[in-house]
Amino acid sequence: MTGTAPVPPDPWTALRRHTAARVGLGRAGDSLPTARLLEFEVAHAAARDAVHTPVDLASVRAQLGDHPTVTVRSAAPDRAAYLQRPDLGRRLDPECAGLLERGDHDVAFVIADGLSARAVHDHAAVVLREVLERLDGWRVAPVVLATQGRVALGDEIGERLGAALVVVLLGERPGLSAADSLGIYLTAHPRIGRRDSERNCISNVHPPDGLGHVAAAEKLVYLMAEARRLGLSGVELKDDAASIPAN
Repeated sequence: MTGTAPVPPDPWTALRRHTAARVGLGRAGDSLPTARLLEFEVAHAAARDAVHTPVDLASVRAQLGDHPTVTVRSAAPDRAAYLQRPDLGRRLDPECAGLLERGDHDVAFVIADGLSARAVHDHAAVVLREVLERLDGWRVAPVVLATQGRVALGDEIGERLGAALVVVLLGERPGLSAADSLGIYLTAHPRIGRRDSERNCISNVHPPDGLGHVAAAEKLVYLMAEARRLGLSGVELKDDAASIPAN
């Protein structure tokens, strides 16, 4: 008696329900199955689009409501220069310096495009609104919206604004499982030349697969309060908060 042998159950199916990572892809001969290869190509295209799509700051500004904003750009003149010269993305365009009015601010927030405009569009303003609702009594500078910006751009912005803390929200480098991940960086006493070890980072903000908006906001507010109390950030500032649900 002849017939087609039954297809055995895929032992990786249960695991795939719990992770966006590519596990147990299988094979067709000496290559990937066509479906898995097409999924990879779609994810790669989404990552490229995230990097190269221009950020829509008007949309972000609208999501922030009535909170005052200032729009600036880095010293990188265009996207190609931004990608090829990371140092330019860390410095403010000299023509924008006059837009930042020095004041007596507890914190300055910077929303920058980074490497994923999609992450900024989907998450930055939502998280920041959650944070602002929890900052009773804080003196908050106008939100700075920056194009072609990297994390260290916040150091110069915070210094020019006279802020005790600076928080930069920007699109993280997209991967093949997430092209919309937002990163949040906190630096105390911002000034040009701060090292990465002097910052605290909250990464992987992209619900429902990553950290949720409310959880990210609560984590950031805790770190901000501790940074203000201790007068420091980075490796010396430990996250001793109780565990916060991811979403």
